[in-house]
Amino acid sequence: MVKTKDLRAMTIDELEAKLTENKKEQFNLRIQQSTGQLTNTAQIRKVRREIARINTLLSERKKNS
Repeated sequence: MVKTKDLRAMTIDELEAKLTENKKEQFNLRIQQSTGQLTNTAQIRKVRREIARINTLLSERKKNS
């Protein structure tokens, strides 16, 4: 889990790469949950919130550019 402070230090390209990585992780977690292999269900929530943080920062930066 990356802190917001660390996300703000990233460039737009790095944020987009992190977003892609998190979306893949979210997909894998959903597959694990549907097959009953996921042990820590709170992990889905953490990834979803991190995706939201990244999307917020990206929209702020694109708006200011």
